[in-house]
Amino acid sequence: MMLRNPFVDKDFEPNLMWFIGVFNVYDREETRGEELEVFDPDNQFDREILIVRYSLKLECLSYRHKFLLFEFLSEKLRDRSCDFQILFNIDDVYDSSWPRAEWYSLKDPRGFFEDVFRLASEEWKDDLHKASLEDQSTW
Repeated sequence: MMLRNPFVDKDFEPNLMWFIGVFNVYDREETRGEELEVFDPDNQFDREILIVRYSLKLECLSYRHKFLLFEFLSEKLRDRSCDFQILFNIDDVYDSSWPRAEWYSLKDPRGFFEDVFRLASEEWKDDLHKASLEDQSTW
């Protein structure tokens, strides 16, 4: 048995875009875009608000999904060669856009995900603990 994706009938594959895809404002510039453009992702105070209020509010995901995402993020952070900036590079071919120019070239994209990890360990503490007590091979 494999954990399923909450939106499509496929196996759940952890991906770092789960943490930043919520900031895509394409075709929502007048709503989500205006809501998010007041935050600077390079500003530590703003970044924490963005992460807690948006990145980690993944109601569509179960505690098991969150556990797998958290473990995946941990693995990527341990990989010193992982290029986090590439996640913020949006090609014109895709229907995507960030709310502010700073998103396209963050000063410290790895630091952004380090903050996601730190804050997720606090915000998701109960879910992560619950999942850690289970045998993940049965998911």
